Amino acid sequence: MKRRVVITGMGALTPIGNNVDTFWNSTKEGMLGIDFITAIDKELMDVKIAGEVKNFNPEIIFGKKEVKRLDRFVQFALAASDEAIKDSGIDLNKINTERFGVMLG
Repeated sequence: MKRRVVITGMGALTPIGNNVDTFWNSTKEGMLGIDFITAIDKELMDVKIAGEVKNFNPEIIFGKKEVKRLDRFVQFALAASDEAIKDSGIDLNKINTERFGVMLG
């Protein structure tokens, strides 16, 4: 039995772009996403540089109440997944959701 896997949409939330278009353009321009850490207090840390996601406001996507419940990495995953689903153009009300998935990586 052959199994068909189809990539229908993409999403990205990265240090060099908070969506696929920005990420891809930054990649083509050779932009680097590594910089000094600004999001957290790094005083007690040995590492002072990282690839941080910047200019991401999760409240716009999830609302203030939901943001408090979600870890930051979950916010990233859900935001990128949401972009991928929207990019696909798939109407989730018209498909068999048991045969649908989102791959993160």
